[in-house]
Amino acid sequence: MKRIGWILLGVLLLAGCVERRLTITSEPTGALVTVNSKEVGRTPVTLPFTWYGDYDVQLRLDEQEQHYQTLKSHYKVTPPWYEFPPLDLFSEMAPWTYHVDLHAAFALQKAAVIPDEQLLKQSEELRGRTLQGDAK
Repeated sequence: MKRIGWILLGVLLLAGCVERRLTITSEPTGALVTVNSKEVGRTPVTLPFTWYGDYDVQLRLDEQEQHYQTLKSHYKVTPPWYEFPPLDLFSEMAPWTYHVDLHAAFALQKAAVIPDEQLLKQSEELRGRTLQGDAK
């Protein structure tokens, strides 16, 4: 009987886990999110993560009439107190599930709109400089 008690205790200790989720939002919504060079969806998006640390985050949004600057940033995910050694051993073995829900919010800036006339002028200047370089 004592052996069964120890076995049940061992099974209970191995039953726990930690669920980690990161929700990324943006203003305006609908931006395409890339985390560590992998597309994960459009904001708001929730994704599971395994490791704490620094993540490369990129948000890109091009709507029909409005264009926004691509945002390249880092998001540092810091562990809660029970995820630091040696406490993390016990949190992983606890008979319940820990939930780590983090939220990262980003604001996109509108891109500057260059008038067509100015864009044509710049392209002509660049073409002229290129042709002068070929003539030398």
